[in-house]
Amino acid sequence: MHVEVPVPAPAKDEVLLKVEAASLNPLDWKLQKMTWGSSFMLQFPHIPGIDVAGEVVEVGARVKEFKAGEKVVSVLSHVWGGGLAEFAVAKENLTVSRPSQVSAAEGAGLPISGLTALRALIEEVDIKLDGSGKQKSILIEGASGGVGHHAVQLAKLGNTHVTATCGTQNIDFVRSLGADEVLPYKTQTLIWSLSGRKYNAVLHCSTGIPQSIANLSTNREVIDLTPVVSTKWTRDVRTFFRKKQLVPKFVSLKKKNLAYLVGLKEGKLKTVIDSKHPLSKAEAAWTKRIDEDGDASGKIIVEP
Repeated sequence: MHVEVPVPAPAKDEVLLKVEAASLNPLDWKLQKMTWGSSFMLQFPHIPGIDVAGEVVEVGARVKEFKAGEKVVSVLSHVWGGGLAEFAVAKENLTVSRPSQVSAAEGAGLPISGLTALRALIEEVDIKLDGSGKQKSILIEGASGGVGHHAVQLAKLGNTHVTATCGTQNIDFVRSLGADEVLPYKTQTLIWSLSGRKYNAVLHCSTGIPQSIANLSTNREVIDLTPVVSTKWTRDVRTFFRKKQLVPKFVSLKKKNLAYLVGLKEGKLKTVIDSKHPLSKAEAAWTKRIDEDGDASGKIIVEP
């Protein structure tokens, strides 16, 4: 439903943005799908979208870093949302400058998926993105989507051998991102890659239960980056498989990490755009996000 609402006013620690692009994440439609989320987490009327890029048009009284006219990338409040609109307000501490070489669509497609991938790789797998660490081998399930396609590229910045799974239509795309080995989803996924390597970790970036959990070697982890199961179910699975661990991992929103990712854009990290949709037809983007969850080739973008 399209409605007219007043242009929001920035609080003291916020900036008002003229939105140039917003991206849709699985989190957006999952929040609205959950009845408990609708009742207790969201403010109504709710405008979806939390990843945006735009131009600062007004700043709050305490904002020091930005001024009107600057191009930025922001993560909006999960409660308020606001991305699928012409104007939105964002906290200064979750807003970073956008270099001229980074388009609005690329900037908007980066935050949630890029930050999710980054946290998993550096905190859970302990990959050194400067390439200085010990070589590791990882499996990325669902490598063509928003989180997955960023995870492949970030992993390859480290000393990492990447095996990836995706739909058959996306094999060439994922290989172009730098994956060393690419397998279609329906291939029996073992703890050894085609080259005979054991996986140090599995990053599950797709929907459903990870394929690899039953085949995971002792003391290794499946890191679920799209968790939808309860904490109890996860704990039960970990108990059942003893030392084989399924670890749900949620995004950590840190300004320094977002700035780091935006700074990597020059030849080291690209945000691939699956499709672009005008704001007047945002429902088409919303439907595509739900229908192609796990099968998209990159990010779905909405532009005012």
